[in-house]
Amino acid sequence: MFKVAVIQQPPVVLDRTQTISSAVLHVAEAAAEGATLVVFPETFIPCYPAWIWRLRPGTDASVTSKLHARLLENSVTVGRGDLAPLCDAAKQHRLTVVCGFNERDEDASRGTLYNSVVVIGADGSILNKHRKLMPTNPERMVWGFGDGSSLKVVDTPCGRIGTLICWENFMPLARYALYAQGLEIYIAPTYDSGDGWIGTLQHIAREGCCWVIGSGTVKRSSDLPADFPERGRLYADADEWINEGDSVVIAPGGTMGRRPDAQGHGHAAGRHRDRRRRGRAAPHRCRRPLRAAGCVSTARQPAATIAGPVRLKPPASVLSMRLPALSGLPPARDKRQPWRSPKPSSTH
Repeated sequence: MFKVAVIQQPPVVLDRTQTISSAVLHVAEAAAEGATLVVFPETFIPCYPAWIWRLRPGTDASVTSKLHARLLENSVTVGRGDLAPLCDAAKQHRLTVVCGFNERDEDASRGTLYNSVVVIGADGSILNKHRKLMPTNPERMVWGFGDGSSLKVVDTPCGRIGTLICWENFMPLARYALYAQGLEIYIAPTYDSGDGWIGTLQHIAREGCCWVIGSGTVKRSSDLPADFPERGRLYADADEWINEGDSVVIAPGGTMGRRPDAQGHGHAAGRHRDRRRRGRAAPHRCRRPLRAAGCVSTARQPAATIAGPVRLKPPASVLSMRLPALSGLPPARDKRQPWRSPKPSSTH
C-alpha cells in the first residue's frame, strides 16, 4: 500500500530552470505527505505549447517563430544533465518520479524537439525515456516523431510502470505493447480533459486490468509570462483557464478513484466559471474531494492530488471464453482440408 501524488500545478512557462526548481519543491511536498510515486503532466518542463491551437498558419508565422525559439532554448537536453535536480530529488526522498518534458535532440540535428516522458527511479536513475510516437495535429509543427523502442515497462517499488502520452493512448498496438510486458500501473500524462478523455482512461483500466493515472495540465492566462508574444491578443482574459487539468486515478476494471478537489484545500474562490465562454467542449470539473491530509496545494492553483493509500493488485488473468455461434454465418471450415471454392449452382 502506498500513496501516489499527481501534481496538478502550472509550470513556470517557458523557463526550464525555474520549472525544474518548482518540480523539485513539489516532489519534496509530496514526499512529506507520504507519497512514493509522483506524476507530473505532459511536457511540464518548460510547458505545453498551448499557443499552437490558437495561432494561424502563415499570418502568425512571426509569433510562432518567437515562441518556438524560446521553447527550443528552454527545452531539456538529457545528456547535458538538465534533469539532474529532479533525479537528485527522487533519490533524496526515495520515491519514483514520472515527468513530461520538451526534449531537445542531442544526437543528430540538435534542432528537433520531442514530446517526452521520463521515469526516474528511487535511486535517482532514469529507468526509461519515451518519446510520443505521433504528435497530434498542430503538434507536428513543434515535435518530431518518436518510435517504438521506448515502449517499455519498468520495475519500481510501486509496481511495474509504463507510460503513453495524451492521444497516443488511442493507439491499440501501443497499449498492447505495454500490456504484454506485465504492466501494473499505466500512466497517461496529457493535455486532454473532459468526459471523453476520462472515458478513454476507464476503458484502458478495463482493457489492461491495471491501475490508470491520468495527469492533466492545468494553466491559466495569468500563468503566462509578461513578455509572452501577443499575449493581449491571444489570451486577453487573464482569468481564463487555458486548461483545467482533470487528473484522475482509476482502478482496474474502470472504477473511478481519486480526483482533485475543486473547492477546498486553499483554492481561491470562483473556480466554477461559466464554461460556455470556452472555445472548445467543456471538460467536467474535478468533483471528488480528497482527504485533507492527502493534498499538496497552494492558495492560487488546484491542489496536487495524493490518491491513496492505494493497494495495487496484480493484473487479472486473461480470461478465455467460447463465443456463441452467430446466426446467418457459414459453418467454420476445417483448416486441415484444402480450400475448394463452391460449385456454381446450375441454372435452368
